[in-house]
Amino acid sequence: MKKLLIPALLASLLAACSTTPLPEDTNGAPVETRNGAATNPSDVAPVVAGNLDASGLPRELTDPKSPLAKRSIYFDLDKYDVKAEYQDLVAAHAKYLVANRGFKVLLQGNTDERGSREYNLSLGQKRADAVKRSLVLLGAREDQVESVSLGEEKPKNAGHDESAYSENRRADILYRAADGRGEF
Repeated sequence: MKKLLIPALLASLLAACSTTPLPEDTNGAPVETRNGAATNPSDVAPVVAGNLDASGLPRELTDPKSPLAKRSIYFDLDKYDVKAEYQDLVAAHAKYLVANRGFKVLLQGNTDERGSREYNLSLGQKRADAVKRSLVLLGAREDQVESVSLGEEKPKNAGHDESAYSENRRADILYRAADGRGEF
């Protein structure tokens, strides 16, 4: 009797753990926009594979005429607040990330060479985090945005004057698609 009872209990236990697949919803759940209107995810234009450049990124991210090709946000000396002149640029990148959830960005915070290494690493992180905070507040998902500090290690301009320093005080935006194509 016990020999029959154990397999019967195991079979009923396995049957109880099985799940019934849910019907697939092709439209997805409505998404509320900032103005309160609901839209469907199917209303967002996805990135088309034929619209890629040599780096594997969509042309709208690399075309010099596109605002999305601008990928550096510059900061004042010892500051990490995103200046008003870069708010529209950050908003354009946030809008792109909202419409293209398969893309991620890496924000690299940079400083000029003045200051200690520790100070510059901390300041670079604060700059990258400030841009990340703005992107997330504008609708990008937290898991789409990563921030790191490069401190003074990756200067855009190797000079040693204010002009060079101002080019090096920045946060750079690097894109990567879910399939690994992109810049990082």
